[in-house]
Amino acid sequence: MLAAMPDSAPSPLSAGGTSPRDGGDACPGTLRLHRADDGALARVRIPGGVLSADRADALLAVAGRFGDGELHLTSRGNVQLRGLDAECGGGPAELLGAAGLLPSAAHERARNIVASPLAGLDGSPPVGGWLSELDSLVCGSAAAAALSGRFLFALDSGRGDVDALGADMTLIAEGGDCLLRVGAADEVFRLPSADGPRAALLAAELFLRAARDSGAWRVKDLPDDVRTALVRAVGATVGPVVHRPRPRTAKAPAPGPVTAPDSSTPATTATTVTAISVGVPLGRLVPAQWRLLTETARRYGNELRLTPWRGIVIPGPFGPPGPSTQSAQSTQPAQSGQSGRAAEALDALAAAGLITGPDSPWTGVGACIGHPGCAKSLSDVRAEAGAAVGPVGRLPVYWSGCERRCGHPHGEWIDVVVTPEGHRISHVRGEHRDPRTVVRNDPAALASAVSGARA
Repeated sequence: MLAAMPDSAPSPLSAGGTSPRDGGDACPGTLRLHRADDGALARVRIPGGVLSADRADALLAVAGRFGDGELHLTSRGNVQLRGLDAECGGGPAELLGAAGLLPSAAHERARNIVASPLAGLDGSPPVGGWLSELDSLVCGSAAAAALSGRFLFALDSGRGDVDALGADMTLIAEGGDCLLRVGAADEVFRLPSADGPRAALLAAELFLRAARDSGAWRVKDLPDDVRTALVRAVGATVGPVVHRPRPRTAKAPAPGPVTAPDSSTPATTATTVTAISVGVPLGRLVPAQWRLLTETARRYGNELRLTPWRGIVIPGPFGPPGPSTQSAQSTQPAQSGQSGRAAEALDALAAAGLITGPDSPWTGVGACIGHPGCAKSLSDVRAEAGAAVGPVGRLPVYWSGCERRCGHPHGEWIDVVVTPEGHRISHVRGEHRDPRTVVRNDPAALASAVSGARA
């Protein structure tokens, strides 16, 4: 059980209290829109990226009625609706609330939770119980309403995928227990799995107390001494410390079929296709693509999982691997009849322009919204990224229209940033950045330089 909160801890923020950060958090939400060059922008939080088919329909309806009709995936598995009419008022929020996508007006921007998208599908344990409980706890905490729209929780199934994203509070499944990581610390706290969500919320509330005077939005923004005191306070209430370095590279689910051992057969090498995974070029989905994804989900597991890598996982079951979906780890022969369901779904999604295999030239290519959607962007980086798409690279590449580099990935990638001097290309590995190359106003040279860097 969690220990009681120490009496010496500073008093919590009151539900109606203020902090030095009030008014400075510009992260958009559903109730507070952001004014962009292409219209207003709404960011709809989708905790864990988990959507039912009906809620996916509701998002499309709002995008079509009030916006440009498209849906944009974010690096936190959320959805952005763009091109909203300035006169739309509370219409989008009303429809999203009716669909269950806005359970708490006070907490709508605090519901930032990413989760391992393959949890429970590839042999790793499910985290759905954690997700439901943590979201409920956050929405039920008056203090948590003061969390910044930038503050992030992560629920890792033990794969290390979302643990590598540098969240503020990360729960990691490990056997029957769980580990709680505060920020990027290599020291984690071990506690019973059932106590994980409550411990994560408690740590977030302790962060709010620690941040009250510093003005920090996230754990990484705290002064070193304050961050150390926060970790000590969490340890006093949670449990013993374990050394576990944070993974430095976050790996997205590979596009294609997702397989796991088949528990229905005694053969230890038999597998079943539990889900399909697709990538979304530049995270942008037109209505026909979104409808196809939703219809596919409704036909099988009735669920979509939006990933922090701008992709979508659709849980099945899809049956045994077939000729096009045979697992590399499986020695079982392909079985006809049931076996073509995953291949059929993937073929249809590929025909719609989605990434369904590792050989797509769009694999690993990302970009911010760029010009003309963003006034700060110096270029139409999405068009430039498309023009420079070439052979699949070893490293992902992310194009940014300005130095803010909104939505950039974590771990290791090729960073392309537009500057007044030209396109700056560098190799990023965590906190390390290799020497930079600048390419000036030459599309062919730019494409060649990016391709060479990715290789």
